[in-house]
Amino acid sequence: MTVVAIAVFAIAYTLIASERVHKTTAALCGAGVVIAAGIVDSDDVFYSHETGIDWNVIYLLLGMMIIVGVLRQTGVFEWAAIWAAKRAKGSALRVMILLVLITATGSGFLDNVTTVLLVAPVTMLVCERLEVPPQPFLIAEVLASNIGGAGTLIGDPPNIIIGSRGGLTFNDFVANMTPIVLIELVVFTLVLPRLFRGSFTVDPERAADIMQLNEREAIRDPKLLIKCGVVLLCVFAGFFGHSYFEVEPALVALLGAGALVLISGLPQRDYLSAVEWETLLFFAGLFVMIGALVKTGVIRRLAEYATHLTGGDALVATMLILVVSAVLSGVIDNIPYVATMSPLVAQLVESIDHESKGHALWWALALGADLGGNLTAVGASANVVMLGIARRSDYPISFWEFTRKGVVVTAITVAVAAPYLWLRYFAFS
Repeated sequence: MTVVAIAVFAIAYTLIASERVHKTTAALCGAGVVIAAGIVDSDDVFYSHETGIDWNVIYLLLGMMIIVGVLRQTGVFEWAAIWAAKRAKGSALRVMILLVLITATGSGFLDNVTTVLLVAPVTMLVCERLEVPPQPFLIAEVLASNIGGAGTLIGDPPNIIIGSRGGLTFNDFVANMTPIVLIELVVFTLVLPRLFRGSFTVDPERAADIMQLNEREAIRDPKLLIKCGVVLLCVFAGFFGHSYFEVEPALVALLGAGALVLISGLPQRDYLSAVEWETLLFFAGLFVMIGALVKTGVIRRLAEYATHLTGGDALVATMLILVVSAVLSGVIDNIPYVATMSPLVAQLVESIDHESKGHALWWALALGADLGGNLTAVGASANVVMLGIARRSDYPISFWEFTRKGVVVTAITVAVAAPYLWLRYFAFS
């Protein structure tokens, strides 16, 4: 069963990477094979937290997609596109930097998937106005979302898992993760011109036309925009206070979507057209295949082998967890990886007498998983969502087009994170 689970995942991943078969088809077929082979059953797929479909992720995405679909009818995305282009004086590079910073900031306060859903439509409209290809901008934004999401407890789903397992609070994440995330964003912004060189040529006449536009005229339905604003404030408040109210973010998103559909009075085609059904099905298939790896013990054995290499040295353990997490999270998605790795990290932390050095392992896991999500096109949920949006909007981004940029950014950000961990938790501890 272990051999079958590995073979199915390897073949499906190869097909996704080669793009010879649509990623949703490959994921669903792979899921079908591991189910038919008896590796996982219905309880494993639908009800297990360890091996099943992560319904919190699925329904969070569904709820936010519906909210974005209603919000799109107001014209607010067109307003934001014109506003951003005018503030950047028609410069494509300044537009990219502005959108990257907005995305990274939003990902820290919301989650990176929600932020990507909100920013992507704005980005494509800005690029259409400037007549530049939007693919580099979309890639830059999703890379920034994974970096920015690392800064808080609620910014990236792996952080929620780590916070729960390690007993770490929202303030713990702000104090320990936000400083390095700010440094990473500065470095990332500096490499943007070189990483996406050749993507910033704008016709001067087109830029001049942009400056003449009045963004207020883009708002088509002010009353609906006010309704959307009220619902979004409630949804964001629910995200921030979900632990206090004991309501999962996915349920908050679904409640917000339902309320907005009810008070908007829009026909189904207007808000359901924004739902990326293929993306949701891809996630379902991917979760099932990874669940098979978890159930057969493949991921656990890999994680145990990595931790055994530390030899009881806290610094070696921290650096190894950082690097291994970045690599594996980029290949198998950071959510199931962190869910499997966190119990092992908890055991290691208990074996370390020095509290600060012990906590360094948690921050290494968080940084490795969050930053490693940029490694490939399937490394993080936000990546998959962004590529799905781009494809449906006729701006397809290939697996390797994304991964070529992601490998560079992951290498740079992990290289910056390593000395931060050493200096803060070991050299000056």
